[in-house]
Amino acid sequence: QVQLVESGGGLVQPGGSLRLSCAASRSIFSIYVMNWHRQAPGSQRELVATITSDGSTNYADSVKDRFTISRDNAKNTVYLQMNRVKPEDTAVYYCHAGSMWLKDYWGQGTQVTVSS
Repeated sequence: QVQLVESGGGLVQPGGSLRLSCAASRSIFSIYVMNWHRQAPGSQRELVATITSDGSTNYADSVKDRFTISRDNAKNTVYLQMNRVKPEDTAVYYCHAGSMWLKDYWGQGTQVTVSS
């Protein structure tokens, strides 16, 4: 069993920055792809950023060049650095550990609100 706990959400002004964290209860990054998803009110959940076990990253077009996913293996923590945020980035952000062969895990979500 794996627990994922997100933190770092909150209210931020347009153009500002925020860093989300996702702490895993044990070391899983060598066997799981780690993802950040988001879901805005009335919208479907969308994949925002991915980091694979070998460190490769991928981003949704809507956040490319503004968001950065990274991880600290020693701390079992994945981060999402959000820069130049926009009102349309407002959503609940979820951390997700995905695998083709193992059970998936999701965090409880953290709210990000971009507003002046």
